[in-house]
Amino acid sequence: MLSGKNVLLGITGGIAAYKTTFLVRLLIKAGAQVKIVLTESASSFVSPLTLATLSKNPVLTNFTQTDENSVDWNNHVELGLWADLMLMAPATANTLSKMANGNCDNLLLASYLSAKCPVYFAPAMDLDMYKHPSTKYSFERLESFGNIMISATAGELASGLHGEGRMAEPEDIVAFIENHLASGLPLSGKKVLITAGPTYEAIDPVRFVGNHSSGKMGYELAIKAAELGASVFLISGPSNLTIHNNRIKLIKVVSAEEMYVAAHKYFNEVSVAIAAAAVADYRPKTVANQKIKKSDEDLSIEFVKNRDILFSLGEIKEHQFLVGFALETENEVENAKKKLKKKNLDAIVLNSLNDAGAGFGKPTNKITFIDKNLTIKAFELKTKAEVAVDIWGEIVNRIHA
Repeated sequence: MLSGKNVLLGITGGIAAYKTTFLVRLLIKAGAQVKIVLTESASSFVSPLTLATLSKNPVLTNFTQTDENSVDWNNHVELGLWADLMLMAPATANTLSKMANGNCDNLLLASYLSAKCPVYFAPAMDLDMYKHPSTKYSFERLESFGNIMISATAGELASGLHGEGRMAEPEDIVAFIENHLASGLPLSGKKVLITAGPTYEAIDPVRFVGNHSSGKMGYELAIKAAELGASVFLISGPSNLTIHNNRIKLIKVVSAEEMYVAAHKYFNEVSVAIAAAAVADYRPKTVANQKIKKSDEDLSIEFVKNRDILFSLGEIKEHQFLVGFALETENEVENAKKKLKKKNLDAIVLNSLNDAGAGFGKPTNKITFIDKNLTIKAFELKTKAEVAVDIWGEIVNRIHA
């Protein structure tokens, strides 16, 4: 949810400011670009140099900054327009009161009044201050403006007292914002299962039978699902791809049997399942305990059939919207329709090895989307990221119909 977002972080003068070093790291880890504005008193609690190093941006405090031969203006209007969201953390009682009443006596408040984006605030103060009627008035007034409060928690306070007023922990602040951004998205509150990549079927400890799938299509589907608000279980066979998203749980497997077990473990939790993995249909009947030595004789390997993951999910599905993939080389549409019916799918994504630019190991794909009513929609050759957008567009249209 925060990937690619511009976050303007406002830090005010409270002891909880020391936590913002961790907060900045988490925001950047989530993929955000972070710029920071401090009040003058905040710099007594946390080092501007530390924050600048972590954020990789200058930390601003005043309207102007003076070099030896020039004076530059820190443009609060540009800061407000740059931000996709603004976060005030910690937000002291003093700053909250000024925000609620439109006071504007520092760069941070001027940036707040210039912001056209969602504004989140995380209060931090002693328990009696937190419960004071004037503070509650500030909370209510700011929320009436459309600002979003990240409530303080109870705990040990700087005064030595124990009670409400402790700023939410950095990881909880980031999770709150991500969940809030996800609310209202097409897949908000839904869980999704996606299988990706190849499976490797062992012959001996060093050899295996596999295929050329990179897993990229499945990974792109997972990324897009998370962007649409879903929580994603991504079950991946061996792949060189990496993924870093708090909404995606990566489950790594190797063999078709491991993928079968993992898919069944999570299937009952999800609303949508997409089987994008290139799963081996067969595996060696016997796996040698030691490396098979080369000899002058021919080597024969007996294969047995793997359990069909997609078919088995189609047998037990209840509320799930189940999507399969079909990679065909002849009679493409008719074979895809047969697979759709046989495996009790809600839709199938067809791609053909006869289409230039489609198939394994390529950055592009060309698909045809077929639903259970045999409605067929063909798409042009696109990048796999764009294909993921098209696939999810078709799924969302149907699950919300």
